[in-house]
Amino acid sequence: MIVDPALPGDVASLLRDNRRILLRVHAGWSPPHKRRGPLAEVLDRLPGGVARTVAFATAAATAVYGLVLFVAENYTPFVVIMMGAALLIVSVLLRPRPDAEAERRQALEREVHDQARRHEGRYVLRDELDEPARALMARAQAAIGLVMDSSVHAEGLLDDARNAVMLPAQEWEIARLLAKLSELRSEHQEVVAEGVTPEVAAVAEPLAEVLDSSQRAVVARVEALERYAGHVADAERAYRARHQIERLSARLPRYEELLAESGADGAAMPELSRLSDDADRLEQALRDSVSSAHEAFRHLRG
Repeated sequence: MIVDPALPGDVASLLRDNRRILLRVHAGWSPPHKRRGPLAEVLDRLPGGVARTVAFATAAATAVYGLVLFVAENYTPFVVIMMGAALLIVSVLLRPRPDAEAERRQALEREVHDQARRHEGRYVLRDELDEPARALMARAQAAIGLVMDSSVHAEGLLDDARNAVMLPAQEWEIARLLAKLSELRSEHQEVVAEGVTPEVAAVAEPLAEVLDSSQRAVVARVEALERYAGHVADAERAYRARHQIERLSARLPRYEELLAESGADGAAMPELSRLSDDADRLEQALRDSVSSAHEAFRHLRG
């Protein structure tokens, strides 16, 4: 799923980690809210042992009061009081002990449901997208993943601060547009599939063109991301190659020493000595690739 990057981090994590509950919420499910008496609610908040202690203490105090009534020959209040004490004790004894895991799960479901309703429209589930939209979303996420996982990004050779802000914003905007597009496209196809008169077709065709135009606009966004990712991939290859050449160059004196000690043919030395030249060329290639990536990023922002 894709979440609006402007959402608080704890809310975004809660939604991302509970996709199955969100699917149920979108299908119309809501957690049950049982109404309970005030005494039951108070007892539910107490640990099992404490609740029993409180109930028995209350029942004992009630029984003592009942005996006072009995001694005073107030038999009707005595019977009522003693029945109440007995019912209190029985209700506590028969009260099922809560399952901690079940309570935790129910609390989580309620929290996810409430946050999903509160922030509706600020997250997109993959299941909301139709097949063409899913394919586009996968392309966009692959491009973003390539950039964010690259060594040139980790080393700060790109504009890593802007990447961290701009790329999630691009991902969210693409997901949001694709969700709307999928919903409208589904509704449009449902109507058209019923068969339309020429009058309805005259209205439906321009609407279909709007859908196609919107699709092309989102494709353009995804292609801009992919171009940027392509430049980053070029920079990544140059970066890795440069480091490999540097590692080989650092070992060059040891190769020369081995060659001298062994008296072997020195024909390979000219090739080895070109390592430093290769490193210089790769350094320039890296600079060019990073520069191209910056240009692509500026175009992406536009």
